[in-house]
Amino acid sequence: MNDAKRPKLDTSATLASIGALVCWSSGPIFIKLLTGWLDFWTQNTLRYLVASLFWLPFLLVSVRNGRISRGLWLRALLPAAANIVMQCFWGAAFYYLKPAFMILLTQSSIIWIAGFSVAFFPQERPLARSKRFWLGAALSITGVAGVLLFKENFTATRTATGIVIALSAALLWGVYTICAKAAFKNIDSRTGFSVVSLYTFAGLSVLAMAFGRPGDCTRMAVQAWGYVVVSGILSIALSHVLYYFAIKRIGATIPSLVLLLQPVIVLAISSVVFDESLNAFQWVFGAVLLVGSASAILAQQHLNSADSSENALGRAT
Repeated sequence: MNDAKRPKLDTSATLASIGALVCWSSGPIFIKLLTGWLDFWTQNTLRYLVASLFWLPFLLVSVRNGRISRGLWLRALLPAAANIVMQCFWGAAFYYLKPAFMILLTQSSIIWIAGFSVAFFPQERPLARSKRFWLGAALSITGVAGVLLFKENFTATRTATGIVIALSAALLWGVYTICAKAAFKNIDSRTGFSVVSLYTFAGLSVLAMAFGRPGDCTRMAVQAWGYVVVSGILSIALSHVLYYFAIKRIGATIPSLVLLLQPVIVLAISSVVFDESLNAFQWVFGAVLLVGSASAILAQQHLNSADSSENALGRAT
């Protein structure tokens, strides 16, 4: 093959994909570390406060330059509402489950996203005729079932509650993604997320005041505040930008496949920090789940490569 015709590696996009993976993999660890200091209502609020402050200068400049219209503020309400509900379930799950197990379960969100896309976007409906997609869905469901059934304390009340919350978070992530895709088509991702992060912080603040214990943050150690700030910047603010940059350069397929490594990285860290481990059967079914998710992602690649970069505004963190 002529060298001029060989596809060149996009180094910047590849590094951005890896950066997004690293940033998002840090989130579950910090959330779990903060469970000893804060309730999940307050923790969610503080971390989104950091993310919204991080993007506030960009938001103000965008408003001043006229890049944010009144219509955008209105369109952002629905995805922000979905993000608030999803974030509550996401944060709560770590108070019942260890990080890697929780993250592995939430990989099932890929199937929800694909299913909702087929239901609400006509251009996505050929996916319903894809054998690769249905194979991926079947493998993912089998993987989730196996990971659950071979968990030692699967029937314990606390574990069962955490599992329900985690799977609900995966479903709600699919809802949030579809809302964001519909609202922010042809909108710069940084602009859309800066508005959503502000709305999300406002909504989470109300919930924290109503159901949480915001006063606990005044008794936190400096180390815990460090967890809040670092996780807010890395796993909420920067991770989105890196991911968006990657998918706009090389499409969504490769970055999405890279992010399937998240449970492995989280487990590697969690095994040291929280002494978490999976048994042999969970490893096998976890691999089946990830292979199924990869198959579903690849099934979408050839359908709408032009629109694939719009499949999500962000990830739960």
